Amino acid sequence: MVSSEGLSCSPPSVAVPVTQYGVTKPISMAGPTEADMQRSLDLEKFLVEAGLYESKEEAAKREQVLGRIQDIVTDWVKQLTHLRGYTNQMVENANAVIFTFGSYRLGVHGPASDADTLCVGPSYVNREEDFFFVLHNILAEREEVTELQPVPDAHVPVMKFKFDGIPIDLLYASISRLVVPQDLDISDMSVLFNVDEPTVRSLNGCRVADQILKLVPNVEHFRTTLRCLKFWAKRRGVYSNVTGFLGGVNLALLVARVCQLYPNAVPSMLVSRFFRVYTQWRWPNPVMLCAIEEGELGFSVWDPRKNPRDRTHHMPIITPAYPCMNSSYNVSTSTLRVMMEQFQYGNNICEKIELNRVKWSCLFEPYLFFESYKNYLQVDILAADADDLRAWKGWVESRLRQLTLMIERNTYGKLQCHPYPHEYVDASKPRAHYAFFMGLQRKRGEVVHEGQQFDIRGLVDEFRHSISMYMFWKPGMEIYVSHVRRKQLPAYVFPDGYERSRNLRLTPHQKLDKLSHDIGVAYQTESGEKCHKRKKDPDGENSEQSRPEKRKSLDRSQSVSPEIKAVSLAAHLLVVLLQI
Repeated sequence: MVSSEGLSCSPPSVAVPVTQYGVTKPISMAGPTEADMQRSLDLEKFLVEAGLYESKEEAAKREQVLGRIQDIVTDWVKQLTHLRGYTNQMVENANAVIFTFGSYRLGVHGPASDADTLCVGPSYVNREEDFFFVLHNILAEREEVTELQPVPDAHVPVMKFKFDGIPIDLLYASISRLVVPQDLDISDMSVLFNVDEPTVRSLNGCRVADQILKLVPNVEHFRTTLRCLKFWAKRRGVYSNVTGFLGGVNLALLVARVCQLYPNAVPSMLVSRFFRVYTQWRWPNPVMLCAIEEGELGFSVWDPRKNPRDRTHHMPIITPAYPCMNSSYNVSTSTLRVMMEQFQYGNNICEKIELNRVKWSCLFEPYLFFESYKNYLQVDILAADADDLRAWKGWVESRLRQLTLMIERNTYGKLQCHPYPHEYVDASKPRAHYAFFMGLQRKRGEVVHEGQQFDIRGLVDEFRHSISMYMFWKPGMEIYVSHVRRKQLPAYVFPDGYERSRNLRLTPHQKLDKLSHDIGVAYQTESGEKCHKRKKDPDGENSEQSRPEKRKSLDRSQSVSPEIKAVSLAAHLLVVLLQI
């Protein structure tokens, strides 16, 4: 007897192998529906109308500027080669090569984006003197160069400036070659021979960008999705690596991983899947685009099994080029909490977009930071002029993360601190000025006892001490730290002048932002006066005092409690009390 299977004319089914991108198989190989394609078109139209793309004229100017910088660094290396007594043939062959990295190399830069550039030079041209002194002076003498700011002590040493109005971040790497070929393959492992750690970090910006573009299934879909999510992160206040949030590389790696997990998805699907994946991600499990390569050059790679420090990382996002590093080591428990809240916000909006209940514009509604907390730390910095302020600001901003970490550590996570990655300017001040703000709240669900307090006087003093160690300090560089309640916020943080939240028309999603953070916090001044919220006033103020009023920029005496005074390079003595 012949079985029915034997009579079938159809060939036996053969399992089609699934192409694997990255360290795991895809979650889904599904492609887009017609609705997905239309949502992608709508998204791209929105991004164009939002001004996120560079015009042809702007792109041509940027290319021209990069070409002129290439000419400058080539002449610089030839000049140094001649001065050091090399032969005429060596002088003729002497060369430096400019590479790009970051958003420009990834193809997602906008009209006002920095051009991240790397200059690769020969072994006899060093960073400390030749780059930060000789080349610095050459650039300083050129009319096209403005706002020149060397940052030699940064984790990745950099020279910042504007060239004909184009912002440039220029790094330098001296490799173990007497002549740098014009067609140097920076992805080749040989460029890492006999170089120091800062040089490795400088080279890896380009190497990581190249690897990302090689590891994603569809480069154009990746670029559109990344451009969208960079805009979202900026609007929602979670775009700043130095503050402990997501920088451009971190976000590119997160987006690239989602592209690997959904290789046939179009941008509208990828944006939605981005939020779906990362609201459910179990940190500190790392995000990786490929397996970590050990290498034979002896550089340390990210490995929590061997390196105790790596075990402390809260949100590991691993770079794909050797030596593999955690690109998000700045993330703290507080900034991770804020990002997870924003991922959830994005996920909720995308679910509504897929149901055609809201449009893409809802995803990019600005986060109302100054409506979200009852209490804030305000950090004011001043300097004698704009150039000094630029250098001073960079130093202070790079250290603000330490204040967040100290508050987390010393209060055992019970007092949460939300640093906001934007600076504000009080134009009424006679000197150059910037202000940074941090939201304060007690940990939700935390059981507190009457009279329990968080004394952060020592923390602020320790922060002040670390700031005062700035090796390029000049007279006039000052810092003030103060505790302000929501109603005492200065007018210049509000784009339309000083208004209370009750006068603002909030969207439903912005109202959810506000309600999610409205947890009562009171404070105690040095004099011991306690300021508790009143039951009838949702902002913790007397109803007479809380009436909205228009006013111009507040000076220091208006914007902080009279008991709290600030002095140059000294912080306020603060005690924060939780309201029960």
